[in-house]
Amino acid sequence: MTSFPSTATVGSEEPAALFIRDTVQWLERAVIGLNLCPFAKGVHVKGQIHYAVALTGDLATILEVLRSELAALAAIPSEVRDTTLLILPHCLHDFLDFNDFLEEAEAVLEEVGMEGTLQIASFHPQFQFAGTREDDVTNCTNRSPYPTLHLLREESIDRAVEVFPEAETIFERNIEVLQELGMLGWAALSVGPGASLPAPPAVKDTER
Repeated sequence: MTSFPSTATVGSEEPAALFIRDTVQWLERAVIGLNLCPFAKGVHVKGQIHYAVALTGDLATILEVLRSELAALAAIPSEVRDTTLLILPHCLHDFLDFNDFLEEAEAVLEEVGMEGTLQIASFHPQFQFAGTREDDVTNCTNRSPYPTLHLLREESIDRAVEVFPEAETIFERNIEVLQELGMLGWAALSVGPGASLPAPPAVKDTER
């Protein structure tokens, strides 16, 4: 079960369902399936994850969508909506550009006075830790099908740390899990863009 998504369709009439399906599939197969985040399963099965999609490449519009989603998350009880994934399928495909944009996103968080209440984490299809190669499988801990802003409640993070006091060990375990899996194993999960599309029908060769 997942929470009902809101969709920002500014700049496009393309349906958001595909991008949400891909993101949910990534969440279920990778984040939860590999236990990369031990806190994700609880909010997922309770339907407390909210999916928003900004179908625009205009960054000013995306910042407005971010303001709206931050305000909505703060206004809704955590038992109804604990966290939000804001999916950005039509922009910021370059990881360095995405990294630069995160400064603007943090500025919005400060502007709306929600520092200390909410925080913004991030995922990207080309995420790369400093000092690693692009094909290093450990980068996959933060790789999602599309550029994504993860809006979290500080109080939820605090509760999670109380339940899992050795949270600092999660990253180390994830590195071990991914190194054992390898890039071929990660690819086999089919958690990239368009992964939820049905396979095209097989084309049969015919003799003339």
